[in-house]
This record gives sequence, C-alpha cells and structure tokens, in this order.
Amino acid sequence: MKKEETAFRPKSGYVALVILFVLFAIPTLDLIFTEYYWPVVIYLPALIGLFGLGIVNPNESMVLVLFGDYRGTIKKNGFFWANPFFTRKKISLRARNLNSEPIKVNDKLGNPIMIGIVLVWRVENTYQAAFEVDDYIHFVDIQSEAAIRKLAGHYPYDNFDEEEAEITLRSGGEEVNKVLEEELTERLAIAGIHVIESRIAYLAYASEIAGAMLRRQQATAIVAARAKIVEGAVSMVEMALAQLSEREIIELDEEKKATMVSNLMVVLCSDKDATPVLNTGSLY
Repeated sequence: MKKEETAFRPKSGYVALVILFVLFAIPTLDLIFTEYYWPVVIYLPALIGLFGLGIVNPNESMVLVLFGDYRGTIKKNGFFWANPFFTRKKISLRARNLNSEPIKVNDKLGNPIMIGIVLVWRVENTYQAAFEVDDYIHFVDIQSEAAIRKLAGHYPYDNFDEEEAEITLRSGGEEVNKVLEEELTERLAIAGIHVIESRIAYLAYASEIAGAMLRRQQATAIVAARAKIVEGAVSMVEMALAQLSEREIIELDEEKKATMVSNLMVVLCSDKDATPVLNTGSLY
C-alpha cells in the first residue's frame, strides 16, 4: 500500500454516461425489434458501471481504495467515472473552526484556571487523515485539549507569585499563541492536518479561587497606587521645604520641620479631603 497521498485521474463522467446509455439501449432495442435475448447480458455490466459515477464538489476530495489497496485521491471537482469496485470516502478540504469549551487546568504554579482556544484547521494530506488515525475530527479535539494542558503547565497565569516571569498566559499575547500553534502543528501532523491559526479565546481563574484572586489584584493595585502617591508627596514636601528656605519666608527648626512634614504627608496621602484646624494660639 502507498504511504503517501497520490493524485488519481478519473475518467470523464459525461463520456461514461453516454457509453452506459448505449449499453442499456442496445439490448433494449434488440428485445423490441428482434427475437434474440442474448444481448440482455449487457445489462449487468452496464448496471455495475453506473456505480462508478461520482461527483466531487469544490474544496472536497474523495479517497479511493480497491480491496484494501489505496489507489489515490481525487481533489479536482467535477463529474467523473472510476472503477465501480472502488471504496470511496469523501474528505472535506474546507477550513474548519474549533471553538473549544473552557477546561480546568493547572498553570505552572499549580493554580486552577479555565482556558479555551479557537483553532482554524483543514485537511492537507488526505491519506494521513483517512488511514493514519481512526477519526481525524475526533483526533483534532483530543489533541487540542492535550496541547492546552501542556501550554498551561509551561506558563503562570500572571506574575504575582513569580515576578521574574517575563511571559505569562495573561500577558504573553502573540508569543504564547505562537507556542500553542507550534504545539498543535506538531501534534496534528500525523493526521495530515494543517493548522491555519490558533489562539487563546478564554482565560480566567477557576471559580473556587476567582474571588480571592480578584481581591488580591485589587490589593496589588491599591498598593501600587499608594506607592505612587507617597512618592509624589515626598517630592512635594521636599520642594516646599526647599522653597521656604530659599525665599526665607520662615525659619523652621528641626522640630517645626518635622511637624510640617507630618502635616503635609497626612494631607497629601489621605484618601479624604483634609479638614483644616485654625490655631489662634501658639504653635506649641
């Protein structure tokens, strides 16, 4: 048996149809106008010949097998005739979408996450799709899930626990999608599948830790914002003290500077508007 795809050139179906019509017409006319019955034996091969007719639609192929022997694949669309004893299997060459349901997997750090992908693929080698795997469509589904699990195990969801991680599932973008595409291409090559495009379509923490992770993200954002506020407040206090000293508006000893710094930091860093207090007496 051949181990690679081979193009098969069938006969024209229109020519074969004319020949079969003639084969049916000869014994029929003989029965009508003569007394000889022997031409009726032509009916049998003509009838068998009808099973050799077939149609291949655009972006479709037909794999031909004769008693277990692969004879080739018809990829050219049209009306044709081939050996009526061929076993025929149609395989679509159109692009197909796989929108996988999100599955629960563990990322590199062991956190449970939900992840789903979109895969665009088509059959490129009909021999491999027909004979190397049992069901190439089911094969794509299973191998896609395996690729998702492997991808998730290589990267963390984010860099909260692993700050030195440069690539994460959430921020990796095209680089992560490229790794996914390469993994799928390698896995599906045995079935003659060409991967046109693949990318992560759904990504989230699993429900049991989603709430905790959301609070953690919020806390991280608050801490980052507070750090920025404090940095700005320190710069403003430093600038205020420098300008007061430079313009000689008021002379402050160390104790007064400390009090002023404390008050300014409270005003600048507070998340609420400051309420002024008028002191009509001594500062002390």
